[in-house]
Amino acid sequence: MKISQDIAALSEQVNIIAVSKTFSPEAIAPVLAAGHRVFGENRVQEVAEKWPDLKASYPDVELHLIGALQSNKAAQAVALFDVIHSLDRIKLARVLAAEMKQQNRQLKILVQVNTGKEDQKSGIPPEETEEFVRTCRAELGLNIDGLMCLPPQQDVAGPHFALLQKLSQQCDAPLLSMGMSGDYEEAIKFGATHIRLGTAIFGPRTQKL
Repeated sequence: MKISQDIAALSEQVNIIAVSKTFSPEAIAPVLAAGHRVFGENRVQEVAEKWPDLKASYPDVELHLIGALQSNKAAQAVALFDVIHSLDRIKLARVLAAEMKQQNRQLKILVQVNTGKEDQKSGIPPEETEEFVRTCRAELGLNIDGLMCLPPQQDVAGPHFALLQKLSQQCDAPLLSMGMSGDYEEAIKFGATHIRLGTAIFGPRTQKL
């Protein structure tokens, strides 16, 4: 599998996270061979199983955790990942701050914002985001580098991206993780710095999480 010319050109405008969750090392290897180095995964255990050998061959790989993180998996996450996109509660913020200090690793951290206020979805409510970021920085000494969102599937994505962009400016958190294979062009219009592409790079996903 090769990265298309369109996607390769897109990487000059924005950071592309190749969403490799559920894909095997054999499926990931051609993307690595094509020169891509930034990958997104949902689960700590899956990364622990499939990425050590790949990283041995490609030590400059950057791994992004784009799925929910349980507090009891935080130590592993800090050890395995370079960027966490899904900080969504103060308890997890405390654990991550302690683990990064303990392991002497400084990861980039993004706060997940529940822009649609969906009951079933994780994330900080938009109206609480500024205060949450301020608390993480002032009380925990945690660097908050940006924000992430997953708009409701039934909604037009643009207003959610616009809201996240506004919150990013208010929080002085410049990294914006938003946009996937179906809406990344819209996300880029609203200042996305990181887009998450799975199907566009790997093709249809046949295995469910």
